Amino acid sequence: MRKQIKLIFTTSLLLTVSLVFSQRKEGDTITTGVIDVVKPYTPTISDAFKVKEVPALNNDDGQTKKEIKYNIFSFPVASTFTPAKGKAAGVEKRAPVKLFDNYATLGIGSFTTIIGEVYLNHAISRNENVGAYVSHHSSAGGIDGVSFDDNFINSKIELNYGSKLRDLAWNLAGGFQYQKYNWYGVPENQIPQAQIDGIDVGHAFINGHFGGDITFQETYIKTGSVFFRRFADNQGSGENRFIAKAKLDFPINYLEISTGVKIDYLGGAFDRGFSVNEALEYGNFQIGLTPSYQLNKGELTLDLGVSLYYLSNAVTGKSEFYAYPNIKASYRLVNDVLIAYGGLQGDLQQNSYYEFANENPFVSPTLNIIPTDQVYNVFAGLKGKLSNYMSYNVSGRYIADKNKALFINNTITETPEQNYSYGNAFGIAYDNLKTFSIAGELNVDVKRNFNLGIKAEYFTYNSDNEAEAWNLPDIKASLFMDYQISESWFTGANLFFIGERKDQIFLNNGVANPTPTTIALNSFFDANAHLGYHFNKQLSVFAKVNNIANNAYQKWQNFPVQNIQFLAGANYKFDF
Repeated sequence: MRKQIKLIFTTSLLLTVSLVFSQRKEGDTITTGVIDVVKPYTPTISDAFKVKEVPALNNDDGQTKKEIKYNIFSFPVASTFTPAKGKAAGVEKRAPVKLFDNYATLGIGSFTTIIGEVYLNHAISRNENVGAYVSHHSSAGGIDGVSFDDNFINSKIELNYGSKLRDLAWNLAGGFQYQKYNWYGVPENQIPQAQIDGIDVGHAFINGHFGGDITFQETYIKTGSVFFRRFADNQGSGENRFIAKAKLDFPINYLEISTGVKIDYLGGAFDRGFSVNEALEYGNFQIGLTPSYQLNKGELTLDLGVSLYYLSNAVTGKSEFYAYPNIKASYRLVNDVLIAYGGLQGDLQQNSYYEFANENPFVSPTLNIIPTDQVYNVFAGLKGKLSNYMSYNVSGRYIADKNKALFINNTITETPEQNYSYGNAFGIAYDNLKTFSIAGELNVDVKRNFNLGIKAEYFTYNSDNEAEAWNLPDIKASLFMDYQISESWFTGANLFFIGERKDQIFLNNGVANPTPTTIALNSFFDANAHLGYHFNKQLSVFAKVNNIANNAYQKWQNFPVQNIQFLAGANYKFDF
Protein backbone atom coordinates (compact mmCIF):
# COMPACT_ATOMS: atom_id res chain seq x y z
CA MET A 1 0.00 0.00 0.00
CA ARG A 2 2.84 2.39 0.85
CA LYS A 3 4.54 1.56 -2.45
CA GLN A 4 1.42 2.51 -4.37
CA ILE A 5 1.09 5.84 -2.50
CA LYS A 6 4.78 6.61 -3.18
CA LEU A 7 4.36 5.85 -6.90
CA ILE A 8 1.30 8.13 -7.20
CA PHE A 9 3.09 10.96 -5.39
CA THR A 10 6.18 10.69 -7.65
CA THR A 11 4.08 10.70 -10.84
CA SER A 12 2.11 13.77 -9.74
CA LEU A 13 5.36 15.65 -8.94
CA LEU A 14 6.85 14.94 -12.37
CA LEU A 15 3.66 16.13 -14.17
CA THR A 16 3.62 19.33 -12.12
CA VAL A 17 7.25 20.12 -12.98
CA SER A 18 6.60 19.50 -16.69
CA LEU A 19 3.64 21.87 -16.73
CA VAL A 20 5.56 24.60 -14.92
CA PHE A 21 8.41 24.54 -17.47
CA SER A 22 5.97 24.58 -20.39
CA GLN A 23 4.67 28.06 -19.43
CA ARG A 24 6.29 31.38 -20.26
CA LYS A 25 7.13 33.53 -17.34
CA GLU A 26 6.57 36.89 -19.09
CA GLY A 27 5.15 38.29 -22.30
CA ASP A 28 1.89 37.47 -24.07
CA THR A 29 3.05 37.01 -27.68
CA ILE A 30 3.49 33.75 -29.55
CA THR A 31 7.10 32.96 -30.55
CA THR A 32 7.60 31.98 -34.21
CA GLY A 33 9.73 29.02 -35.20
CA VAL A 34 11.62 27.86 -38.31
CA ILE A 35 11.22 24.41 -39.86
CA ASP A 36 13.91 23.14 -42.21
CA VAL A 37 12.55 20.67 -44.77
CA VAL A 38 15.21 18.14 -45.67
CA LYS A 39 13.06 16.08 -48.05
CA PRO A 40 9.32 15.67 -48.77
CA TYR A 41 7.49 13.41 -46.38
CA THR A 42 6.44 10.12 -47.89
CA PRO A 43 3.94 8.39 -45.55
CA THR A 44 3.70 4.64 -45.29
CA ILE A 45 1.07 2.34 -43.77
CA SER A 46 3.25 1.74 -40.74
CA ASP A 47 3.16 5.46 -39.94
CA ALA A 48 -0.61 5.33 -39.29
CA PHE A 49 -1.60 5.56 -35.66
CA LYS A 50 -4.75 6.13 -33.65
CA VAL A 51 -5.20 9.73 -32.66
CA LYS A 52 -5.54 10.04 -28.92
CA GLU A 53 -8.52 11.82 -27.48
CA VAL A 54 -6.23 14.15 -25.49
CA PRO A 55 -2.92 14.49 -27.39
CA ALA A 56 0.19 15.24 -25.35
CA LEU A 57 2.09 18.48 -25.95
CA ASN A 58 5.85 17.87 -26.30
CA ASN A 59 6.95 21.39 -27.34
CA ASP A 60 8.62 23.48 -24.74
CA ASP A 61 7.17 26.76 -25.99
CA GLY A 62 3.68 27.67 -24.95
CA GLN A 63 1.39 30.54 -24.18
CA THR A 64 0.89 31.94 -20.76
CA LYS A 65 -2.73 32.48 -19.81
CA LYS A 66 -3.27 35.90 -18.30
CA GLU A 67 -5.58 36.27 -15.35
CA ILE A 68 -8.71 38.24 -16.28
CA LYS A 69 -10.57 40.32 -13.76
CA TYR A 70 -14.00 41.77 -14.53
CA ASN A 71 -16.79 43.60 -12.75
CA ILE A 72 -20.50 43.83 -13.65
CA PHE A 73 -22.03 47.29 -13.45
CA SER A 74 -25.87 47.00 -13.35
CA PHE A 75 -28.14 49.99 -13.73
CA PRO A 76 -31.92 50.25 -14.51
CA VAL A 77 -33.09 50.79 -18.07
CA ALA A 78 -36.42 52.45 -18.71
CA SER A 79 -38.83 50.49 -20.96
CA THR A 80 -42.18 51.43 -22.44
CA PHE A 81 -43.01 47.85 -23.68
CA THR A 82 -46.30 46.48 -22.34
CA PRO A 83 -46.97 42.76 -23.08
CA ALA A 84 -50.43 41.91 -24.42
CA LYS A 85 -52.70 39.80 -22.23
CA GLY A 86 -52.91 36.14 -23.23
CA LYS A 87 -56.15 34.84 -24.73
CA ALA A 88 -57.38 31.26 -24.97
CA ALA A 89 -57.34 29.87 -28.48
CA GLY A 90 -60.78 29.89 -30.00
CA VAL A 91 -62.39 26.50 -30.81
CA GLU A 92 -65.04 26.31 -33.47
CA LYS A 93 -68.13 24.79 -31.87
CA ARG A 94 -71.10 23.18 -33.49
CA ALA A 95 -74.49 24.36 -32.47
CA PRO A 96 -76.09 21.85 -30.05
CA VAL A 97 -78.56 19.48 -31.66
CA LYS A 98 -82.11 20.59 -31.03
CA LEU A 99 -84.18 17.80 -29.54
CA PHE A 100 -87.94 17.87 -29.89
CA ASP A 101 -90.41 16.22 -27.56
CA ASN A 102 -92.96 15.22 -30.22
CA TYR A 103 -93.06 13.84 -33.73
CA ALA A 104 -95.54 12.70 -36.37
CA THR A 105 -94.93 10.33 -39.30
CA LEU A 106 -97.14 9.48 -42.27
CA GLY A 107 -96.36 7.16 -45.18
CA ILE A 108 -98.29 5.67 -48.12
CA GLY A 109 -97.17 2.85 -50.37
CA SER A 110 -98.03 0.03 -52.73
CA PHE A 111 -100.67 -2.59 -51.83
CA THR A 112 -102.54 0.46 -50.45
CA THR A 113 -100.26 0.45 -47.44
CA ILE A 114 -100.67 3.19 -44.85
CA ILE A 115 -98.39 3.76 -41.88
CA GLY A 116 -98.68 6.49 -39.30
CA GLU A 117 -97.14 7.34 -35.93
CA VAL A 118 -97.66 10.18 -33.48
CA TYR A 119 -95.69 10.56 -30.26
CA LEU A 120 -96.58 13.31 -27.79
CA ASN A 121 -94.82 14.24 -24.57
CA HIS A 122 -95.59 17.20 -22.31
CA ALA A 123 -93.91 18.31 -19.08
CA ILE A 124 -96.61 19.36 -16.62
CA SER A 125 -93.99 20.54 -14.16
CA ARG A 126 -90.34 19.96 -13.36
CA ASN A 127 -91.12 16.52 -11.94
CA GLU A 128 -94.21 15.44 -13.90
CA ASN A 129 -94.87 14.57 -17.51
CA VAL A 130 -97.57 12.95 -19.61
CA GLY A 131 -97.28 11.27 -22.98
CA ALA A 132 -99.20 9.47 -25.69
CA TYR A 133 -98.30 7.21 -28.60
CA VAL A 134 -100.57 6.32 -31.54
CA SER A 135 -99.59 4.05 -34.43
CA HIS A 136 -101.33 2.49 -37.44
CA HIS A 137 -100.17 0.04 -40.09
CA SER A 138 -102.54 -1.42 -42.65
CA SER A 139 -102.60 -2.85 -46.15
CA ALA A 140 -105.41 -3.70 -48.56
CA GLY A 141 -103.51 -6.80 -49.68
CA GLY A 142 -103.30 -8.13 -53.21
CA ILE A 143 -100.74 -10.95 -53.07
CA ASP A 144 -100.45 -12.80 -56.37
CA GLY A 145 -102.00 -16.28 -56.43
CA VAL A 146 -104.01 -15.85 -53.21
CA SER A 147 -107.73 -16.69 -53.55
CA PHE A 148 -108.92 -15.11 -50.27
CA ASP A 149 -108.59 -11.75 -48.55
CA ASP A 150 -105.06 -11.03 -47.36
CA ASN A 151 -105.44 -7.52 -45.94
CA PHE A 152 -104.40 -6.63 -42.39
CA ILE A 153 -104.72 -3.86 -39.78
CA ASN A 154 -102.61 -3.16 -36.71
CA SER A 155 -103.54 -0.06 -34.68
CA LYS A 156 -102.73 0.87 -31.09
CA ILE A 157 -102.76 3.76 -28.65
CA GLU A 158 -100.81 4.11 -25.40
CA LEU A 159 -100.94 6.73 -22.64
CA ASN A 160 -98.43 7.28 -19.84
CA TYR A 161 -97.85 9.50 -16.82
CA GLY A 162 -94.62 9.85 -14.86
CA SER A 163 -93.57 11.58 -11.66
CA LYS A 164 -90.14 11.92 -10.04
CA LEU A 165 -89.80 12.80 -6.36
CA ARG A 166 -86.78 13.08 -4.10
CA ASP A 167 -86.68 9.46 -2.95
CA LEU A 168 -88.76 7.70 -5.59
CA ALA A 169 -90.02 7.82 -9.16
CA TRP A 170 -93.16 6.19 -10.51
CA ASN A 171 -94.95 5.73 -13.84
CA LEU A 172 -98.40 4.67 -15.01
CA ALA A 173 -99.19 3.39 -18.51
CA GLY A 174 -102.15 1.92 -20.34
CA GLY A 175 -103.14 1.16 -23.87
CA PHE A 176 -105.42 -0.49 -26.40
CA GLN A 177 -104.60 -2.45 -29.57
CA TYR A 178 -106.68 -3.77 -32.46
CA GLN A 179 -105.35 -6.28 -35.00
CA LYS A 180 -107.07 -7.91 -37.97
CA TYR A 181 -105.66 -10.70 -40.14
CA ASN A 182 -106.92 -13.42 -42.50
CA TRP A 183 -106.45 -17.18 -42.70
CA TYR A 184 -105.81 -16.86 -46.43
CA GLY A 185 -103.30 -19.75 -46.63
CA VAL A 186 -105.72 -22.39 -47.93
CA PRO A 187 -103.86 -25.24 -49.74
CA GLU A 188 -104.59 -25.56 -53.44
CA ASN A 189 -106.45 -28.87 -53.08
CA GLN A 190 -108.81 -27.26 -50.53
CA ILE A 191 -109.55 -23.99 -52.35
CA PRO A 192 -112.59 -25.28 -54.35
CA GLN A 193 -114.28 -26.68 -51.24
CA ALA A 194 -113.50 -23.56 -49.21
CA GLN A 195 -114.98 -21.35 -51.93
CA ILE A 196 -118.11 -23.50 -52.11
CA ASP A 197 -118.49 -23.26 -48.34
CA GLY A 198 -117.99 -19.50 -48.55
CA ILE A 199 -115.63 -19.37 -45.57
CA ASP A 200 -114.85 -16.10 -43.83
CA VAL A 201 -111.09 -16.11 -43.26
CA GLY A 202 -111.01 -12.88 -41.28
CA HIS A 203 -110.19 -12.88 -37.57
CA ALA A 204 -109.34 -10.07 -35.16
CA PHE A 205 -107.51 -9.59 -31.84
CA ILE A 206 -108.30 -7.02 -29.15
CA ASN A 207 -105.76 -6.13 -26.47
CA GLY A 208 -106.14 -3.79 -23.51
CA HIS A 209 -103.48 -3.38 -20.83
CA PHE A 210 -102.66 -1.28 -17.79
CA GLY A 211 -99.68 -1.14 -15.44
CA GLY A 212 -97.19 0.87 -13.45
CA ASP A 213 -93.72 0.77 -11.94
CA ILE A 214 -91.93 2.47 -9.06
CA THR A 215 -88.23 2.96 -8.21
CA PHE A 216 -86.98 3.71 -4.69
CA GLN A 217 -83.76 5.35 -3.54
CA GLU A 218 -81.74 4.11 -0.54
CA THR A 219 -84.18 1.41 0.54
CA TYR A 220 -84.13 -2.38 0.62
CA ILE A 221 -86.88 -2.42 -2.03
CA LYS A 222 -85.29 -1.16 -5.25
CA THR A 223 -88.03 -1.53 -7.86
CA GLY A 224 -91.59 -2.78 -8.17
CA SER A 225 -94.10 -3.14 -11.00
CA VAL A 226 -97.57 -4.46 -11.78
CA PHE A 227 -99.13 -5.26 -15.15
CA PHE A 228 -102.53 -6.50 -16.31
CA ARG A 229 -103.57 -7.47 -19.85
CA ARG A 230 -106.90 -8.54 -21.31
CA PHE A 231 -106.50 -10.29 -24.67
CA ALA A 232 -109.43 -11.55 -26.75
CA ASP A 233 -110.47 -12.33 -30.32
CA ASN A 234 -113.65 -12.34 -32.39
CA GLN A 235 -113.90 -16.14 -32.12
CA GLY A 236 -115.06 -16.20 -28.50
CA SER A 237 -111.59 -16.54 -26.92
CA GLY A 238 -110.37 -14.53 -23.95
CA GLU A 239 -107.28 -14.38 -21.74
CA ASN A 240 -106.28 -12.51 -18.56
CA ARG A 241 -102.68 -12.03 -17.43
CA PHE A 242 -101.48 -10.37 -14.23
CA ILE A 243 -97.79 -9.94 -13.35
CA ALA A 244 -96.30 -8.35 -10.22
CA LYS A 245 -92.54 -7.99 -9.79
CA ALA A 246 -90.20 -6.59 -7.14
CA LYS A 247 -86.44 -6.41 -6.68
CA LEU A 248 -85.00 -6.31 -3.17
CA ASP A 249 -81.44 -6.08 -1.79
CA PHE A 250 -80.76 -7.67 1.62
CA PRO A 251 -77.42 -7.25 3.48
CA ILE A 252 -76.44 -10.52 5.17
CA ASN A 253 -73.10 -10.59 7.04
CA TYR A 254 -71.73 -7.72 4.94
CA LEU A 255 -72.92 -9.45 1.76
CA GLU A 256 -75.60 -7.88 -0.41
CA ILE A 257 -78.09 -10.45 -1.70
CA SER A 258 -80.20 -9.25 -4.62
CA THR A 259 -83.56 -11.01 -4.78
CA GLY A 260 -86.26 -10.90 -7.42
CA VAL A 261 -89.86 -11.77 -6.57
CA LYS A 262 -92.46 -12.52 -9.24
CA ILE A 263 -96.16 -13.38 -9.17
CA ASP A 264 -97.63 -14.45 -12.51
CA TYR A 265 -101.28 -15.40 -13.07
CA LEU A 266 -102.63 -16.60 -16.41
CA GLY A 267 -106.20 -17.65 -17.13
CA GLY A 268 -108.14 -18.03 -20.33
CA ALA A 269 -110.54 -20.08 -22.43
CA PHE A 270 -111.29 -20.86 -26.06
CA ASP A 271 -114.82 -21.24 -27.32
CA ARG A 272 -114.03 -24.77 -28.54
CA GLY A 273 -111.24 -27.22 -29.25
CA PHE A 274 -110.01 -27.99 -32.74
CA SER A 275 -111.67 -31.38 -33.06
CA VAL A 276 -114.33 -31.13 -30.33
CA ASN A 277 -117.11 -28.61 -29.87
CA GLU A 278 -116.38 -28.02 -26.20
CA ALA A 279 -114.88 -25.07 -24.37
CA LEU A 280 -111.15 -25.36 -23.76
CA GLU A 281 -109.91 -23.75 -20.54
CA TYR A 282 -106.35 -23.18 -19.35
CA GLY A 283 -104.49 -21.27 -16.66
CA ASN A 284 -101.93 -21.41 -13.88
CA PHE A 285 -100.51 -19.43 -11.00
CA GLN A 286 -96.76 -18.95 -10.50
CA ILE A 287 -94.64 -17.58 -7.66
CA GLY A 288 -90.94 -17.07 -8.40
CA LEU A 289 -87.99 -16.24 -6.17
CA THR A 290 -84.52 -15.52 -7.65
CA PRO A 291 -81.84 -14.65 -5.05
CA SER A 292 -78.33 -13.94 -6.33
CA TYR A 293 -74.98 -12.61 -5.13
CA GLN A 294 -72.40 -10.80 -7.26
CA LEU A 295 -68.70 -11.30 -6.56
CA ASN A 296 -66.12 -8.91 -8.05
CA LYS A 297 -62.47 -9.93 -7.85
CA GLY A 298 -60.33 -7.77 -10.11
CA GLU A 299 -61.02 -8.84 -13.67
CA LEU A 300 -63.54 -11.51 -12.60
CA THR A 301 -67.26 -10.89 -12.14
CA LEU A 302 -69.30 -13.82 -10.84
CA ASP A 303 -73.06 -13.96 -10.25
CA LEU A 304 -74.21 -16.86 -8.08
CA GLY A 305 -77.90 -17.57 -7.66
CA VAL A 306 -80.86 -19.88 -8.04
CA SER A 307 -84.36 -19.55 -9.51
CA LEU A 308 -87.17 -21.11 -7.49
CA TYR A 309 -90.77 -21.45 -8.76
CA TYR A 310 -94.04 -22.69 -7.36
CA LEU A 311 -96.62 -23.57 -10.03
CA SER A 312 -100.28 -24.34 -9.47
CA ASN A 313 -102.45 -25.47 -12.38
CA ALA A 314 -105.77 -23.64 -12.19
CA VAL A 315 -107.60 -26.31 -14.23
CA THR A 316 -106.30 -29.59 -12.74
CA GLY A 317 -105.46 -28.24 -9.30
CA LYS A 318 -102.02 -29.87 -9.34
CA SER A 319 -99.01 -28.07 -7.87
CA GLU A 320 -95.30 -28.45 -8.64
CA PHE A 321 -92.02 -26.97 -7.45
CA TYR A 322 -89.12 -26.09 -9.80
CA ALA A 323 -85.51 -25.14 -9.03
CA TYR A 324 -82.93 -23.92 -11.56
CA PRO A 325 -79.30 -22.77 -11.36
CA ASN A 326 -78.64 -19.11 -12.12
CA ILE A 327 -74.88 -18.69 -12.56
CA LYS A 328 -73.10 -16.17 -14.77
CA ALA A 329 -69.42 -15.24 -14.98
CA SER A 330 -67.21 -12.94 -17.02
CA TYR A 331 -63.44 -12.44 -17.03
CA ARG A 332 -61.49 -9.65 -18.72
CA LEU A 333 -58.58 -11.40 -20.40
CA VAL A 334 -57.33 -8.25 -22.16
CA ASN A 335 -59.13 -5.20 -20.73
CA ASP A 336 -62.12 -4.48 -23.00
CA VAL A 337 -60.49 -6.16 -26.00
CA LEU A 338 -61.14 -9.77 -24.96
CA ILE A 339 -63.76 -10.77 -22.37
CA ALA A 340 -64.69 -14.38 -21.73
CA TYR A 341 -68.14 -15.12 -20.32
CA GLY A 342 -70.41 -18.06 -19.64
CA GLY A 343 -73.20 -19.33 -17.48
CA LEU A 344 -75.68 -21.99 -16.50
CA GLN A 345 -79.32 -20.96 -16.13
CA GLY A 346 -82.86 -22.31 -16.25
CA ASP A 347 -86.37 -20.88 -16.19
CA LEU A 348 -90.07 -21.65 -16.06
CA GLN A 349 -91.46 -19.83 -19.10
CA GLN A 350 -95.09 -18.78 -19.15
CA ASN A 351 -96.75 -19.33 -22.54
CA SER A 352 -99.87 -17.39 -23.48
CA TYR A 353 -102.33 -16.91 -26.33
CA TYR A 354 -101.18 -13.29 -26.67
CA GLU A 355 -97.55 -14.30 -27.22
CA PHE A 356 -98.43 -17.07 -29.69
CA ALA A 357 -100.70 -14.78 -31.72
CA ASN A 358 -98.06 -12.04 -31.89
CA GLU A 359 -95.42 -14.46 -33.13
CA ASN A 360 -97.76 -16.20 -35.58
CA PRO A 361 -101.02 -14.30 -36.26
CA PHE A 362 -102.41 -17.29 -38.21
CA VAL A 363 -102.93 -19.58 -35.20
CA SER A 364 -106.35 -21.07 -34.65
CA PRO A 365 -108.32 -20.20 -31.47
CA THR A 366 -108.08 -23.81 -30.27
CA LEU A 367 -104.69 -23.96 -28.54
CA ASN A 368 -103.59 -26.08 -25.62
CA ILE A 369 -101.51 -23.67 -23.50
CA ILE A 370 -99.08 -24.89 -20.83
CA PRO A 371 -95.76 -23.46 -19.54
CA THR A 372 -92.33 -24.52 -20.85
CA ASP A 373 -89.82 -25.98 -18.41
CA GLN A 374 -86.36 -24.85 -19.56
CA VAL A 375 -84.28 -27.33 -17.57
CA TYR A 376 -80.95 -25.68 -18.35
CA ASN A 377 -79.37 -23.17 -20.68
CA VAL A 378 -75.57 -23.48 -20.89
CA PHE A 379 -73.74 -20.73 -22.74
CA ALA A 380 -70.18 -19.49 -23.24
CA GLY A 381 -68.55 -16.93 -25.45
CA LEU A 382 -66.01 -14.20 -26.14
CA LYS A 383 -66.77 -10.54 -26.61
CA GLY A 384 -64.90 -7.26 -26.69
CA LYS A 385 -63.80 -4.28 -28.75
CA LEU A 386 -61.58 -4.46 -31.81
CA SER A 387 -61.32 -0.65 -31.80
CA ASN A 388 -63.14 2.38 -30.42
CA TYR A 389 -65.74 1.92 -33.14
CA MET A 390 -66.01 -1.86 -33.48
CA SER A 391 -67.21 -4.57 -31.08
CA TYR A 392 -67.81 -8.30 -31.47
CA ASN A 393 -69.49 -11.22 -29.73
CA VAL A 394 -69.06 -14.95 -30.42
CA SER A 395 -71.02 -17.48 -28.38
CA GLY A 396 -72.41 -20.99 -28.19
CA ARG A 397 -75.48 -22.37 -26.37
CA TYR A 398 -76.95 -25.71 -25.40
CA ILE A 399 -80.58 -25.61 -24.20
CA ALA A 400 -82.83 -28.39 -22.90
CA ASP A 401 -86.57 -27.61 -22.88
CA LYS A 402 -89.48 -29.69 -21.64
CA ASN A 403 -92.80 -28.92 -23.33
CA LYS A 404 -91.24 -26.64 -25.92
CA ALA A 405 -94.04 -25.01 -27.94
CA LEU A 406 -93.79 -25.65 -31.71
CA PHE A 407 -96.08 -24.17 -34.36
CA ILE A 408 -97.49 -26.84 -36.67
CA ASN A 409 -100.02 -26.77 -39.49
CA ASN A 410 -103.47 -27.95 -38.39
CA THR A 411 -105.04 -31.13 -39.68
CA ILE A 412 -107.38 -30.91 -42.66
CA THR A 413 -110.50 -32.53 -41.28
CA GLU A 414 -112.62 -34.86 -43.38
CA THR A 415 -115.58 -32.51 -43.18
CA PRO A 416 -114.28 -29.02 -42.36
CA GLU A 417 -116.52 -27.21 -39.88
CA GLN A 418 -114.63 -23.99 -39.09
CA ASN A 419 -113.06 -21.26 -41.20
CA TYR A 420 -109.62 -22.34 -39.92
CA SER A 421 -109.95 -26.11 -40.47
CA TYR A 422 -108.98 -26.21 -44.18
CA GLY A 423 -105.25 -26.48 -43.50
CA ASN A 424 -105.06 -22.68 -43.30
CA ALA A 425 -104.19 -22.23 -39.61
CA PHE A 426 -101.65 -23.41 -37.05
CA GLY A 427 -101.80 -25.22 -33.76
CA ILE A 428 -99.24 -25.95 -31.05
CA ALA A 429 -97.30 -29.19 -30.53
CA TYR A 430 -95.26 -29.65 -27.33
CA ASP A 431 -92.10 -31.72 -27.20
CA ASN A 432 -88.90 -32.18 -25.22
CA LEU A 433 -86.33 -30.39 -27.34
CA LYS A 434 -82.56 -29.97 -27.10
CA THR A 435 -81.08 -27.07 -29.06
CA PHE A 436 -77.43 -26.35 -29.87
CA SER A 437 -76.51 -23.03 -31.46
CA ILE A 438 -73.43 -21.03 -32.46
CA ALA A 439 -73.74 -17.27 -32.98
CA GLY A 440 -71.49 -14.42 -34.09
CA GLU A 441 -72.13 -10.69 -33.95
CA LEU A 442 -70.22 -7.61 -35.18
CA ASN A 443 -71.18 -3.99 -34.50
CA VAL A 444 -69.62 -0.84 -35.95
CA ASP A 445 -70.40 2.67 -34.76
CA VAL A 446 -68.30 5.44 -36.37
CA LYS A 447 -68.97 8.82 -34.73
CA ARG A 448 -72.71 8.20 -34.96
CA ASN A 449 -72.55 8.85 -38.71
CA PHE A 450 -72.30 5.19 -39.67
CA ASN A 451 -73.80 2.22 -37.82
CA LEU A 452 -73.50 -1.38 -38.94
CA GLY A 453 -74.64 -4.55 -37.24
CA ILE A 454 -74.17 -8.10 -38.52
CA LYS A 455 -75.44 -11.21 -36.73
CA ALA A 456 -75.66 -14.87 -37.72
CA GLU A 457 -76.72 -17.98 -35.78
CA TYR A 458 -76.73 -21.68 -36.64
CA PHE A 459 -79.05 -24.21 -34.93
CA THR A 460 -79.33 -27.96 -34.58
CA TYR A 461 -82.29 -29.67 -32.83
CA ASN A 462 -82.99 -33.01 -31.22
CA SER A 463 -86.66 -33.79 -30.40
CA ASP A 464 -88.03 -36.71 -28.39
CA ASN A 465 -91.51 -37.31 -29.81
CA GLU A 466 -92.06 -35.11 -32.85
CA ALA A 467 -90.42 -36.02 -36.14
CA GLU A 468 -88.95 -32.53 -36.50
CA ALA A 469 -88.53 -29.27 -34.62
CA TRP A 470 -91.49 -27.79 -36.48
CA ASN A 471 -91.04 -24.32 -38.02
CA LEU A 472 -87.70 -23.68 -36.30
CA PRO A 473 -84.99 -22.53 -38.78
CA ASP A 474 -81.50 -23.97 -39.03
CA ILE A 475 -79.95 -20.56 -39.80
CA LYS A 476 -80.87 -17.01 -38.90
CA ALA A 477 -78.86 -14.00 -40.12
CA SER A 478 -79.42 -10.26 -40.24
CA LEU A 479 -77.66 -7.04 -41.23
CA PHE A 480 -78.61 -3.50 -40.18
CA MET A 481 -76.98 -0.36 -41.54
CA ASP A 482 -77.56 3.40 -41.11
CA TYR A 483 -75.43 6.08 -42.77
CA GLN A 484 -75.63 9.85 -42.40
CA ILE A 485 -74.42 10.92 -45.85
CA SER A 486 -74.46 14.64 -45.03
CA GLU A 487 -76.32 17.00 -42.74
CA SER A 488 -79.37 16.65 -44.99
CA TRP A 489 -79.18 13.19 -46.58
CA PHE A 490 -79.41 9.86 -44.77
CA THR A 491 -79.86 6.25 -45.83
CA GLY A 492 -80.02 2.77 -44.40
CA ALA A 493 -80.76 -0.87 -45.08
CA ASN A 494 -81.68 -4.08 -43.27
CA LEU A 495 -81.41 -7.62 -44.57
CA PHE A 496 -82.77 -10.88 -43.15
CA PHE A 497 -82.04 -14.49 -43.97
CA ILE A 498 -84.08 -17.37 -42.54
CA GLY A 499 -82.98 -20.91 -43.25
CA GLU A 500 -85.02 -24.00 -44.04
CA ARG A 501 -87.89 -25.01 -41.73
CA LYS A 502 -89.93 -28.20 -41.53
CA ASP A 503 -93.72 -28.49 -41.25
CA GLN A 504 -96.34 -31.16 -41.89
CA ILE A 505 -99.67 -31.34 -43.64
CA PHE A 506 -102.57 -33.79 -43.49
CA LEU A 507 -103.93 -34.43 -46.98
CA ASN A 508 -107.64 -35.18 -47.12
CA ASN A 509 -107.98 -38.22 -49.34
CA GLY A 510 -111.30 -39.38 -47.98
CA VAL A 511 -109.59 -41.29 -45.16
CA ALA A 512 -110.76 -40.86 -41.59
CA ASN A 513 -107.20 -40.58 -40.19
CA PRO A 514 -104.89 -39.35 -42.95
CA THR A 515 -101.13 -39.83 -42.59
CA PRO A 516 -99.17 -36.60 -42.03
CA THR A 517 -96.63 -35.62 -44.67
CA THR A 518 -93.47 -33.69 -43.77
CA ILE A 519 -92.51 -30.83 -46.06
CA ALA A 520 -89.60 -28.40 -46.11
CA LEU A 521 -90.15 -24.67 -46.41
CA ASN A 522 -87.50 -22.99 -48.54
CA SER A 523 -85.10 -20.54 -46.93
CA PHE A 524 -85.71 -16.90 -47.82
CA PHE A 525 -83.86 -13.62 -48.05
CA ASP A 526 -85.54 -10.27 -47.42
CA ALA A 527 -83.74 -6.99 -48.20
CA ASN A 528 -85.10 -3.54 -47.37
CA ALA A 529 -83.63 -0.06 -47.87
CA HIS A 530 -84.57 3.56 -47.23
CA LEU A 531 -83.38 7.03 -48.24
CA GLY A 532 -84.30 10.34 -46.63
CA TYR A 533 -83.71 14.08 -46.74
CA HIS A 534 -83.88 16.69 -43.94
CA PHE A 535 -85.29 19.99 -45.14
CA ASN A 536 -84.57 21.49 -41.74
CA LYS A 537 -84.38 20.41 -38.10
CA GLN A 538 -88.09 19.61 -38.02
CA LEU A 539 -89.22 18.37 -41.45
CA SER A 540 -87.85 15.40 -43.39
CA VAL A 541 -89.07 13.08 -46.12
CA PHE A 542 -88.21 9.44 -46.79
CA ALA A 543 -88.69 6.64 -49.31
CA LYS A 544 -88.56 2.90 -48.57
CA VAL A 545 -88.31 -0.25 -50.64
CA ASN A 546 -89.19 -3.57 -48.96
CA ASN A 547 -88.58 -7.10 -50.25
CA ILE A 548 -86.19 -5.82 -52.92
CA ALA A 549 -85.65 -9.37 -54.21
CA ASN A 550 -89.37 -9.41 -55.20
CA ASN A 551 -89.78 -12.88 -53.73
CA ALA A 552 -93.19 -13.91 -52.38
CA TYR A 553 -91.57 -16.26 -49.90
CA GLN A 554 -93.48 -18.24 -47.26
CA LYS A 555 -92.60 -17.48 -43.67
CA TRP A 556 -95.39 -19.88 -42.69
CA GLN A 557 -96.68 -22.74 -44.82
CA ASN A 558 -99.16 -21.63 -47.52
CA PHE A 559 -98.88 -17.98 -46.43
CA PRO A 560 -96.87 -16.07 -49.07
CA VAL A 561 -95.92 -12.46 -48.30
CA GLN A 562 -96.28 -9.37 -50.47
CA ASN A 563 -93.81 -8.89 -53.32
CA ILE A 564 -91.63 -5.80 -53.67
CA GLN A 565 -93.21 -2.83 -51.88
CA PHE A 566 -92.63 0.92 -52.26
CA LEU A 567 -93.42 3.49 -49.59
CA ALA A 568 -92.92 7.26 -49.28
CA GLY A 569 -93.71 9.61 -46.45
CA ALA A 570 -92.70 12.51 -44.22
CA ASN A 571 -91.73 13.08 -40.60
CA TYR A 572 -92.27 16.27 -38.60
CA LYS A 573 -90.80 17.06 -35.16
CA PHE A 574 -92.24 19.76 -32.94
CA ASP A 575 -92.70 21.15 -29.45
CA PHE A 576 -95.81 22.55 -27.85
